[in-house]
Amino acid sequence: MSTSDLTSLPENEEQHEQQQSSSSDSAFANVPPRPPLLNTSDKYSPLDWLSYFDQEEDVCIPDTENVFHVYKAGTEGPVIFCLHGGGYSGLSFALSASKIKEKARVVAMDLRGHGKSVTENDLDLSIETLCADVLAVLKTMYGDSPPAIVLVGHSMGGSVAVHVAVKKTLPNLAGLIVVDVVEGTALASLVHMQKILSSRMKHFSSVEKAIQWSVKGGSLRNIDSARVSIPATLKFDDSKKCYVHQACLEETEKYWRGWYEGLSEKYLASPVPKLLLLAGTDRLDRALTIGQMQGKFQMVVVRHTGHAIQEDVPEEFATLVLNFISRNRIGPNGIEIPGLRRPSQ
Repeated sequence: MSTSDLTSLPENEEQHEQQQSSSSDSAFANVPPRPPLLNTSDKYSPLDWLSYFDQEEDVCIPDTENVFHVYKAGTEGPVIFCLHGGGYSGLSFALSASKIKEKARVVAMDLRGHGKSVTENDLDLSIETLCADVLAVLKTMYGDSPPAIVLVGHSMGGSVAVHVAVKKTLPNLAGLIVVDVVEGTALASLVHMQKILSSRMKHFSSVEKAIQWSVKGGSLRNIDSARVSIPATLKFDDSKKCYVHQACLEETEKYWRGWYEGLSEKYLASPVPKLLLLAGTDRLDRALTIGQMQGKFQMVVVRHTGHAIQEDVPEEFATLVLNFISRNRIGPNGIEIPGLRRPSQ
């Protein structure tokens, strides 16, 4: 396949004519012309993740060939452990991490088959395997006595976060935040998922074209976030001489239903403070509606955003996370109860 076969996108958003004065007597004669608007390659050029996270790390799981890539930010407070959705990467949380790290630590993991993580079977996206991966990474990083952990999961990652939380095997789990995924809506959408995946653009002549496609197509609404996160979702195909999506989601269909079946009941059964962030109000199923009325979790509808809330409005997302930590008195060692003095460690 040659690059001439690739779908082309316009090189410039707009054409801007610089204004120049023809008279030296004009009061504006010495005013410099307005700079031209950025062309496509500049506007959609990748941004370095180091502007948002502090470091990256490869977590090697003992007795396996699995190596999971994580991005880290912050030095104090509880650990906000972030799990991205299908087709995304840990850098999906980059812009929000730059604000969260002021009061908490952030760790964003590339899940199996995504980003820079490398495993023995990148196509095994079963919920059991994904949960085992998260628990293995946390144990490898923190041992048997981790700091307070707040699990944050978007879409598929939200399902993984819920399944990990309900197992009750993670020491010092202090909170659970699920981003825009509800069992009923997710299961209903699965019948359309293959069609959606097959209709998306698959080949890009450059990383900039892929970033532009994600914004123009509406999957992401924040250009800066796309400039950080999209490059990590691509790989270069030497045979086709172009960039393609790294995650082969089309080949993992047999696992999709397992991500979401029983999710609402598991979410409600998770024994920690819970926050559900939604991009629309029509997404609560019966179990969650009853649970919300009973005060079992906090829900916030985030306006003017798409599915990837953490990317579209990163500052608002970060504020919601930090408010959740504050409201539930989650400190670096777990839930802080006023008046209770912790033993020295």
